[in-house]
Amino acid sequence: MKKILLFSIIMLASYASVQAQEFKVITVVESIVPMGVGRSRIIEHQQPADAAAHTTERTDGKKSKQKDVKRGDLKIDSFSETKLLNFYSAVGINFQNIASNDALISSKINEMISKGWKLTYVSSAVESNAGKGDGKGLFITRLYFSK
Repeated sequence: MKKILLFSIIMLASYASVQAQEFKVITVVESIVPMGVGRSRIIEHQQPADAAAHTTERTDGKKSKQKDVKRGDLKIDSFSETKLLNFYSAVGINFQNIASNDALISSKINEMISKGWKLTYVSSAVESNAGKGDGKGLFITRLYFSK
């Protein structure tokens, strides 16, 4: 009886470890452009993409005989955009806008978790003001979910 129980536990553990994981990336783009001119959004793809279909191999410095893929072929047609507020208003940084964006981003994370996704990793970057007279920039955050 103990051997059957032990064997069952081992089989269950091995079954759980071989199941494939699925990942989904959601991108948050927040504009750092004054006067509300920029566009801030939460972007979520709604259709799968096949990276292998758009990948070429190189050997000895030469491209393989794979068909040539145009950049337009890489674009997906189905995605959702959730509007966000810009960081800056006419008078400078707007903390109410930041708090509002935080609430919307939290709502999106909670929605994904309720659908069975787990927030696995977060990465962020900024492209900020490049000097005198620029006044433009983006703050981008990628939320990586798995299940």
